[in-house]
Amino acid sequence: MSSTPLIELKTVTKTYGRGATALQALKGVDLTIQAGEFVAIMGPSGSGKSTVMNTLGCLDTPSTGEYLFNGVHVETLTRDQRALLRRRYLGFVFQGFNLLARTSAQENVELPLLYRGEPAKKRHAAAQKALASVGLAGWEHHTPAELSGGQQQRVAIARAIVTEPAVLLADEPTGNLDTHRSMEIMELLWQLNVAHGITVLMVTHEADMAAYAKRIVHFVDGVVDSDSPNPSPKALLHAVTAEVA
Repeated sequence: MSSTPLIELKTVTKTYGRGATALQALKGVDLTIQAGEFVAIMGPSGSGKSTVMNTLGCLDTPSTGEYLFNGVHVETLTRDQRALLRRRYLGFVFQGFNLLARTSAQENVELPLLYRGEPAKKRHAAAQKALASVGLAGWEHHTPAELSGGQQQRVAIARAIVTEPAVLLADEPTGNLDTHRSMEIMELLWQLNVAHGITVLMVTHEADMAAYAKRIVHFVDGVVDSDSPNPSPKALLHAVTAEVA
């Protein structure tokens, strides 16, 4: 791994509101993430985990403290510079699939490239490659209504990785899925991490889903309560089982 962490939070705080109504969501968070990690972020409601994800995704800025992305001080960037960082380096997957209902899977996946101004031929090829990588080759022209929940989330993941981001931020990616589809999505995230080297940061409240990560960070009351490696990620066990079989 590189000696420079991909992501560093140094004594980061976040306060919403002022005076008597002020809410301190983060109370001095220190967090270091190396390129290629798969980190699950857990914690009860109000613990600060979503605020941290918004900060890491450049959707929000710290009140105090430092956020470094590949050595760059993100907290000093302008709004436009943060937007550029998001477009170039970050991919997002949410609990709600957020797909355009009357638009095909391929057109949904092409959207980030359309915003970049990429030519049509390049968009089409990249979208087809991304869909194939999530197991949806042949489904390019289906609309969300013609896809299962698991397939819709796969389209959302393809849309997130079509720009070849360094980091995939997944906020409760299995929250709207049944157990079987949830396991499929988690195994897909594992493969993207292992085979493609994408750093995965995932917020989840489900221990079964966090068990796929290589590292689990627990938040409580706006601070990191624990941060420990997961020595036996579920997907690793699945891979070993498959090899033996």
